[in-house]
Amino acid sequence: MNGQNRKDITPGVHVEIVLKQDQRTGKRTAGIVKDILTKSASHPHGIKVRLEDGQVGRVQLIKKG
Repeated sequence: MNGQNRKDITPGVHVEIVLKQDQRTGKRTAGIVKDILTKSASHPHGIKVRLEDGQVGRVQLIKKG
């Protein structure tokens, strides 16, 4: 799943995000969702989340399992 729909993301799920400073390179950071920051149902660049380690970025990939 690509992380553009808020309904697909819940706290505790493993994701890969792109941090603000990595948007140009597309470098991804893996982690576990703590908070969902985007209020709308979807976002074309990915739902913005806060990871458990405090990093904030937009979800690019939702990991299964």
